[in-house]
Amino acid sequence: MSRIGRKPIAVPAGVDVKIDGTTVTVKGPKGTLEKTFHKDMIIKLEGSEIIVERPSEDKLHKSLHGLTRTLVHNMVDGVTSGFSKSLDIEGVGYRAQKQGKNLVMNLGYSHQVIVPEIDGITIDVPAANKIVVNGIDKQVVGQFAAEIREKKPPEPYKGKGIRYTGERIIRKEGKAGKGKK
Repeated sequence: MSRIGRKPIAVPAGVDVKIDGTTVTVKGPKGTLEKTFHKDMIIKLEGSEIIVERPSEDKLHKSLHGLTRTLVHNMVDGVTSGFSKSLDIEGVGYRAQKQGKNLVMNLGYSHQVIVPEIDGITIDVPAANKIVVNGIDKQVVGQFAAEIREKKPPEPYKGKGIRYTGERIIRKEGKAGKGKK
């Protein structure tokens, strides 16, 4: 039995869950999320808990069991507390600022890189070298943060570029290994 899949999901007060077959709609203080899952998964609401079950011990059903439970749990977490990804900008002259609904970055190119906010995402720039992406859908927040990072990924020699907060960049030695013969 899946260790994650068999755990019930507690529904906090103020969160409304509707289950229609394999379509789950979660409404909370931060917004509404709706997702349709695999047709074989059994999703039930019992009291103030959501339970995900699988119909058989097939390999496909086993692999979908934990995944489905985790995705439903992320939906409940998203509408209650939301998700955020933090990015750091490293490099001389590299900086970001918010202009209206756009994120404007100077990343060492001859032009400014402009990234507009999308629906369900808010961008905060607490400092010139820090970007915080917030939203209720974990997958959308992670994808949007990855797209921002893609504009200037960290390079391995000096570490300049955009990185996730806490990400470790593996550094390379400079030309000819300095001092090696």
